[in-house]
Formats: sequence, C-alpha cells, structure tokens
Amino acid sequence: MWRLNNKITNILAFILLLIMALTAFLSMLHDSLTFDELAHIGAGYSYLVKHDYRLNPEHPPLSKDIIAFPLLFLNLHFPDQHPSWTQEEAAPPWWSQFDFGRELLYRSGNNPRQIIIAARSAMILFLLLLGWLLFFYSKKIGGNLIGLIALTLFAFSPTLLAHGRLTNTDIGAAFGALIATIGWLHFLKKPTWPNVFLAGLAFGLAMILKFSLILLIPFLAIITLIYAFLFAPEKRKIPKTVIVYLIKAFLIGLIGVVFIIWPVYQFHIQNYPPDHQLRDTINDISGHPLPLARDLSLWLTKHESLRALGQYTRGLLMASQRTAWGNTAVFCGEIAANSWLAYFPTLYLLKEPLALHLLTLIALIGASLSLWRAIRQRSCLTWLKNNFVILACLIWVLVYWIGALSGNLNIGIRHLMPTFPFVYILVAFGLKEFFLIIKSIRYCRLVLLIVLLLFYWYISSSLIAFPHYLSYYNELAGGTVNGYKIAVDSNYDWGQDFYRLLEFMKQ
Repeated sequence: MWRLNNKITNILAFILLLIMALTAFLSMLHDSLTFDELAHIGAGYSYLVKHDYRLNPEHPPLSKDIIAFPLLFLNLHFPDQHPSWTQEEAAPPWWSQFDFGRELLYRSGNNPRQIIIAARSAMILFLLLLGWLLFFYSKKIGGNLIGLIALTLFAFSPTLLAHGRLTNTDIGAAFGALIATIGWLHFLKKPTWPNVFLAGLAFGLAMILKFSLILLIPFLAIITLIYAFLFAPEKRKIPKTVIVYLIKAFLIGLIGVVFIIWPVYQFHIQNYPPDHQLRDTINDISGHPLPLARDLSLWLTKHESLRALGQYTRGLLMASQRTAWGNTAVFCGEIAANSWLAYFPTLYLLKEPLALHLLTLIALIGASLSLWRAIRQRSCLTWLKNNFVILACLIWVLVYWIGALSGNLNIGIRHLMPTFPFVYILVAFGLKEFFLIIKSIRYCRLVLLIVLLLFYWYISSSLIAFPHYLSYYNELAGGTVNGYKIAVDSNYDWGQDFYRLLEFMKQ
C-alpha cells in the first residue's frame, strides 16, 4: 500500500519544488520592499564588499551573505561616504543600518528593482534547498511516501511562501535547525570521529544562521541523554555511555566554533576598525541584564585575535536582550511591548491552513494509537528506539515553542518557522501510522478519501492565496480580509503593497 517507485517519487518531488519556485518567484515580483529587507540587503552587501560588520550585528551573517551574493555581479555603487556608513558619531543609532540600505538602493544611482529581485531570488534558491533537504531526510527515515507528504506540506505552506522569498533570516533559521539536527542524529547513531566532525560543521552552520538557534544546545543535550538511556548496551553502562557522548558533544561544539563561527566572523570583521567595534559593542550591550556575559563579550572584543568571537557574542547578546525587552506589537486590538501568552498559539491556529490542523489531528491520533499499542504489548522502549527520530522532532518543536512563549518578542509567526520542517515530518509519520493501524477497518477507503480531500483543500488554500501569502489568514479568522483584526506587522502588512498602491493611484 505504501510502496512508491523511486523514479516517480523523485519526479513528483521535482514538480513540487518547481511549483514552489514559480509561486514564490512570481508572487514576489510585485511585492515592494518589506521593512527588515532594507537593512539585510545593505548589510549583506557591505559584508562581501568591505569585510566590515558594522551593520546589523544582531543577526548572524550567512543568510545576508546569500542575499547579497548575486549583487556582486550588478556593479553597484557603494555609498561609502554617507554618514550611515562612516558612522563618525560617538554612538551611531540603531537605525543607521536602514539609512544605509535606503542610500544603497535608492540614492546611489543603482537600480532598486534589480537589486530586490536578485537578492530575493537567492533566498528562493535557499528555500528550495531547504525543501530538498526536508524531502531527502524524511524519505531516508520513513520512505518515499513520507518524503512526499512532508514536501507537499512544505511546498504549499503560505507562511514559507510568504517569508521564503523575502531577504530575511527566517528560512536560514529553519535550514540551520534541520541540518544541525540531522547531523546530530547521525552522530548519535554512529559516533565515529568523522561524524563528530560533520556534526560540528552542521552545528556551527546553524549558529551563523540565526541566534535563536542557541536553543539547539538544550535540545541536543536532551536527545543525547535520552539516546544514551535507550541504546546503552546494558543499564550499568548508561553512565559511561552518557559521559562518552557528552565529551564528544563538547568537541562538536568546539569544532563548530573553531571551524565555522570563528573563521566566518573573522572574514566579516577584517576591515572593521577595532576602536569602532569596541565603541559599538559598548553602545549595543551596555545595558544587558547579564553582566558576566556582557563583560566576556567586551573582553573578547578588546583582544585582536579574539575580536571575531567578540562580534559573535555581541550579536548574541543583542538578540537575547531584544527578546527580553520585547517589541511594540499589535495583537487582537491591543498594543503593547510585552508578550501575550496566546500570541503564537493564536497565530499558528489562524495563519496556517485549517486543512493542516485537521491533518495534524489525524496524525496525532495515528501516533497515539501506535504508541498505545506498543504500551499494551509492553514494547514501549522498542517503540521509542524504532521511532527515535520522530521523538527528537517532537522534542525540538516543544523546546522551540517553550522558548518562543517565554520570550517577549511577539512580532510574527515567522519566528516559529524553525519548527515547520519538523512538524511536517511528524504529520507525515502520524498519517502513515494512522493508516497502518486502520487498514483492516471497513471504512479505511473512506478515511483515505477524507485525507486526500484535506490535502486538496490545503493545496487549494495556498494557490488561492497567491500572491498575497504574507497577509494570509485562514477561514477560522474570517479570511485574509479580516486578518488585520488579529495581528499585523510581518503577519499582515509589512510594506509589501506599495507597488500595488502606486498602480491603484495611477488608475
């Protein structure tokens, strides 16, 4: 029932990614520049051209490097005499990064539309790479059907289509979470030294994609302990197994720092004057609530050979203090800088297609029935061993959600995107388990028809939303037209409709 030819599977996967590429590209052509894109494009271009990290240090560089790479072939004029770049002030304001982006795109004789399309196209390729990685890994752990289900959910996600075509760091965060987890699970299964090194590279890659992925550290520690408990050859050898894994885990982190974080940041600060870096670091993190972390960052910044790590810790502390301090947001008619506990659950419920939630419910029933059967047969440990990857995916979703709910930064569902690939793997697995359990039931074909109709609804919801993916809200919210009543900013109106407004005014 579940066998699917490899050739057909790969062809279908290619078609899904092609559809995603077309919908992402065509929908972004008529979207004006959104708020954060201005800073990211300018900052990324300055990194590659000047090797100077004075702009946008609160985000790691890799996503911005990818954004800016095609701009190297456009022969752009760099506004290096503008105050937003020279920053001769004692404490350059935070918004100077936006001033520089505006100067680069609109006031230096460059073609802004050309820049925007080139930069966004690079991110669409990154989005497709993430889709391929999800398909490849889910197919590897669960078979062809699991891979196709996960990729289908990915390819037609309104949230991924909305933010995967913009020059922001959210797709990078999802990619980093997935590749670091894949590398770590491979290391746990075969803790050889080559796998330790590869896991270290994957972990380091995640750390230069998004600072929120620091949550990978407790997550990886948790699954390492669980794995050691489940797979230790004997109970009395569990402590020894844990110690061996933890030593190698420490080495993985060290490899990530030495081979990825340090050299990448060194490349980016080559021409960043040390006195400017120290001045800017003091200005950015002087009010950080953790004095020891702040002092460590300043100490690293003051030493020439360690400046790269100082810049990394500066960005990490900037991100953490912003999460702690919050950001003014609008939610269900309220305006506040603090967080709402209901913010992310409400947005996930209302901004993801209803069909996904119903498929998730069926998948949850399937997984629960599978686990309950294992408990009744007294084979729970065997079930956990056989489904450890699924357990790890669930733990990551829980860890990241706890982090999101405990922070004060409520500015968009996009901040949940690092969990999306894992959710799709979980749903695909749960659906498969559901049908394996009920395949002998009389109404199995009827249930299968219902699931197929839900996928049809899911895909239709995405295609109907074209090209307004960013402002999408599902039927439970009253549709996109009523979305402004729930939450705005990057959930609804992020400045993407100025081209359309211009066309309307011309008429």
